[in-house]
Amino acid sequence: MTAGRGTVRAAGIERRGAAADIHPLELPHPRCGPGQVLLRVSAVAVNHVDTFVRSGTYPTELAFPVAVGRDAVGVIEAVGDRVDGFAVGQQAWTNSLGFAGRPGATAEVVAVDVERTYPLPAGVDPVAAAAALHPCATAALAVDRHGALERGETVYVAGGAGQVGSAALVVAAARGARVLASAAAADAGYCRGLGAWTVLDYRDGELAARLREAAPGGIDVQIDTSGHNDLETAVELAAPRGRIVVLSGPASAPVLPAGKLYMRDASVRGFAISNATVDELARAARTVNTMLAGRQWEPRHVLERSFADASWAHAQLEAGNVRGARIVLVPPKTAG
Repeated sequence: MTAGRGTVRAAGIERRGAAADIHPLELPHPRCGPGQVLLRVSAVAVNHVDTFVRSGTYPTELAFPVAVGRDAVGVIEAVGDRVDGFAVGQQAWTNSLGFAGRPGATAEVVAVDVERTYPLPAGVDPVAAAAALHPCATAALAVDRHGALERGETVYVAGGAGQVGSAALVVAAARGARVLASAAAADAGYCRGLGAWTVLDYRDGELAARLREAAPGGIDVQIDTSGHNDLETAVELAAPRGRIVVLSGPASAPVLPAGKLYMRDASVRGFAISNATVDELARAARTVNTMLAGRQWEPRHVLERSFADASWAHAQLEAGNVRGARIVLVPPKTAG
């Protein structure tokens, strides 16, 4: 499909529903309002949170028709009034589009509030950056904001070889923490290379006992990216005033041992990145850019597809068919 005059090509929805409801859209070319930039999109990541927004699992305002997606990397092609620090031709990124009434990312050009726009470090590939944005930002918020990790504390990351889990190892190690992780035995070396001091096999029936041995004083921050959310064991392992960060999907319903939680003065903190404030996202963006510039964390595998594959990408995520990989969509080539 060739976009008409004054329009941009996109992939999106006209109502909440299934992955199959995503289809090509032709949207009005966005205006660059005060305090905004226009971003010509180079690459868009596909995340599980995008499927929650599309399906209605995560309730949020959507202005239909709307492009799907939240994370985009591109080149600034216009700068609105009251915008400082950005220039036409500069590469930039954003990670909070497509919900709360904002336009979605999977479009040739998007208008982005400057407070939600961040410069892309020089020399970073747009596709690689798009793939890294969500894991790195989620890890930064989980460790720094919700985990409130301090230097010298002990952090345990369950699912340490996964995308968010492995990024969390990097962030926690950079904060000077003593980092423990669980993962498949084959991934132990990978986790150690990212900063884990101790890596335990998640299949070990004595995992909890081995964690107690590794952290006899208890664990200060626990981040379960595996989705198991065994809160009873997590509270048993918690240090006094320990923090347990829950990143589970919306269907998870773990049992909370309130009495033991109370006795340890510990806390369980739910975390969905879509609820992060502008200031929290900006602080996380600084960590993300440090990770991108230094190539401190990169996806182990990236599937690059086109905007036309957005429906397929959502379906694959929901079916669990892309574990260990990141899907990145790129816009259609302009005719001529």
